[in-house]
Amino acid sequence: MFVGFSLQRSEQPVQEAGTLIAEDQLKSRIIPATEEHLPVISELAGVIWRACYPGIITHAQIDYMLARMYSLAVLRDEIRSQGIHYNCLLMDGKLVGFAAYGPTAEPGVVKLHKLYLLPELHGRGLGSRLLQQVEREVRASGVRRLVLSVNKRNAKAIAAYKRNGFGVAQSVVTDIGNGFVMDDYIMAKDLSV
Repeated sequence: MFVGFSLQRSEQPVQEAGTLIAEDQLKSRIIPATEEHLPVISELAGVIWRACYPGIITHAQIDYMLARMYSLAVLRDEIRSQGIHYNCLLMDGKLVGFAAYGPTAEPGVVKLHKLYLLPELHGRGLGSRLLQQVEREVRASGVRRLVLSVNKRNAKAIAAYKRNGFGVAQSVVTDIGNGFVMDDYIMAKDLSV
């Protein structure tokens, strides 16, 4: 079982926000994930989803999607067979967030499949740092466009992606089975500039 994170929110004074961001950036590092990280990523996803998605999707859909997207078999298959890369964000040596990205059918376009950070660390620039690392890695391989899907009701994530240069490209509703749909925006960022 993974320990080392807490869902309790930090009550930091607003005037210290700049200092906190700088300290968080110094205490954090991003590493490529290996299969050894997958159990921790799976558990962390459950913690983050159960904290962040109620009110956006139902508890039943959260459980369904976690089982469908974060079982160890699914995560291993993504790494082994689908060309999906995972990065882990560590703070003081503890996994606090992760990103996953991989190829699409369109040449020169990569999809950001996952970008998650413990909710008590939101607003400190750590999610942007993780996203910028993904952008550096895919740019180095000649990718010209990064795309992602985000639930239309996830206003915080949409705002964060917009701050990082993404724009809404289209609106889609995808049937994912079991009576559930993903009602998403496809957002995109041109990396060729």
